[in-house]
Amino acid sequence: MTLFEKIIAREIPADIVHEDETCIAFRDISPQAPTHILVVPKKVIPRVGDAEIEDKETLGHLLLTAGKIAQDEGIAESGFRVAINHGAHGGETVPHLHLHVLGGRPLQWPPG
Repeated sequence: MTLFEKIIAREIPADIVHEDETCIAFRDISPQAPTHILVVPKKVIPRVGDAEIEDKETLGHLLLTAGKIAQDEGIAESGFRVAINHGAHGGETVPHLHLHVLGGRPLQWPPG
């Protein structure tokens, strides 16, 4: 069971900012920006490259939820970033698909 599955099951506490039938969103415990929220599907999809055609509604829902969270957090107007890590070289640390919503300061490119 992944860390995110344990958060979804409420076995591990988290600062939850959004939850619906498809996903849960909570503040990252090691934020890389003033606002750093993870949007996690409740269905376990190990990584974005492992998503199947039947996951397309979930994937779209995650992006729409990221935008809503940016609005709710007050970072949409100034700008924000949505990042998805895949594999070790992509920075993935938990094998459960998740979106990082980052904002609240100017973000550099390339991200490094």
